[in-house]
Amino acid sequence: MTAAAQIEAKASAAGKTPDHDEMPPIAPRLLTELLDHAVDRHGDWTAIDFMGRKWTYAELGEMTRKAARGLQDLGVRPGMRVGLCLPNTPYYVACYFAVLRIGGVVVNLNPLYTERELEHLVKDSGASVIIATDLAMSLPKLEPLVGRTSLTRVVVCPIADVLPSWKGRAYRLFKRKEIAREPHDLRFVRFADLVARDSDPDPVEMSPNDLAVLQYTGGTTGRPKGAMLSHANLTANSAQMIAHVGRMPETQERTLGVLPMFHVFALTTVLNYSVDTAAEMILLPRFEMKSFLDTAKRTRPTQFFGVPTLYTALNGVDMHGAMGEVRVCISGGAPLPLETRQTFEKRTGVRVVEGYGLTEASPIIACNPLEGLVKDNSCGPAFPGTALEIRDPENISKLMKTGERGEVCARGPQVMQGYWDRPDATERTFVYGAVRTGDIGYLDEDGYLFLVDRIKDLILCSGYNVYPRVIEDAIYEHSAVAEAVVIGVPDEYRGQSPKAFVALREGATLTEGELMAHLQERISKIEMPSAIEFRDSLPKTLVGKLSKKELVAEEQARREAKSS
Repeated sequence: MTAAAQIEAKASAAGKTPDHDEMPPIAPRLLTELLDHAVDRHGDWTAIDFMGRKWTYAELGEMTRKAARGLQDLGVRPGMRVGLCLPNTPYYVACYFAVLRIGGVVVNLNPLYTERELEHLVKDSGASVIIATDLAMSLPKLEPLVGRTSLTRVVVCPIADVLPSWKGRAYRLFKRKEIAREPHDLRFVRFADLVARDSDPDPVEMSPNDLAVLQYTGGTTGRPKGAMLSHANLTANSAQMIAHVGRMPETQERTLGVLPMFHVFALTTVLNYSVDTAAEMILLPRFEMKSFLDTAKRTRPTQFFGVPTLYTALNGVDMHGAMGEVRVCISGGAPLPLETRQTFEKRTGVRVVEGYGLTEASPIIACNPLEGLVKDNSCGPAFPGTALEIRDPENISKLMKTGERGEVCARGPQVMQGYWDRPDATERTFVYGAVRTGDIGYLDEDGYLFLVDRIKDLILCSGYNVYPRVIEDAIYEHSAVAEAVVIGVPDEYRGQSPKAFVALREGATLTEGELMAHLQERISKIEMPSAIEFRDSLPKTLVGKLSKKELVAEEQARREAKSS
């Protein structure tokens, strides 16, 4: 029994489990079944387009089979953790399913992490094998970890080998500085050698309840924790995607995948859902505007999943010919400003719906409908098979009424088993079997979820609760604003006060006084920022979400410097 199930059973025995809607059953599946089904039914369909080079589902299945055999030859056994330190490439897709095929556990690692961050995750997960590209930005950071941690082998995947032949030659010739020197060490294995043996992997017994992925949280409030996502959790979220869309596609969809698959939002939407529906995955290793637009014009995608900063960036360029066949646009990962959504829809004619989730739920728990009522500034009703609850953060056993604010909690088949090796954190994160999100929000009379803010971002001004997102939304209503972040700063009189950081649209001008006048008509006096700081750009996480922790650290350093 999983940690979450144990907690719910314990609460049920105590008679404390709240009533909630019955969830439609979702049949538990292995993730490898998604690929097997696509190979069996649509083996001749294109599975991957990477910079113009293509693989069919049959070819992807073959690459996965050989990689699984090679990993077993390296000693990978059921339950062992294998790190994927890879950008969006065919290597990621094949190795993901290969690890799962032999009962291994995927540990997602961001290639841009520092050596120190990678070392912590390797030690915490106990990963014995890591699969990485030959890029200079990542491979040299792994070398010192071999032998110093649980890491014993590194599989090296040359980028040039998966490019079209002429691009591969040009890459080796003109991008030498981006290619790392491969260590002359038997502990480093080239991918070509890993898949050299044309043999089936040894069969292993697996259950949908087996751990499939360790997905580490961002660690902004402490050391990162590994969310334990089972095969059943991840396949359930894919099945929920299909139910949300309302149908299996009649013709092949084309997914434009620029969000990194080591991030849980893309893991479900770009990878698992695409393979579940035998879609073509158009993969880009990173977001670079010219390459993105050129790829979109060449491949004519039909569905696109992005974070708000991507939509903001696209609003500032000529998208003619890039989004002409897109039918599905979903935004997630962070709140989507209303003005950003409306501008994108007006310019492209494509509807954008906002969803909401968290790593611990594989990740989607709510989303606006692709057809039907979309409510402004809402992230929609509960995802199919998901129950949302609003609980009093001061008395977590108390359920709030419709329209009342509280902590958003969720239960459903996509909710994680618990945190890796962290029973204490697991127990704190579950309440009667529902996962606590740490977000404040409310449900309206139609069951649509509206988020107010993060509990940890709450600003206490003269005893009043001030939510940064309310201020940010008001700032975004000014046409000159591109990005906005609000944090709490110490205030001798009020305890805390809001401070806003703003980046303007290219060519736009705006003064602090003008923005203050704009806000006076939209927010209360207690919510008015004590200061507004304009910047050319605002800090972002490695997956493109606006980040507050750098600004908080800057303010703290500034205060300490003044007091010294």
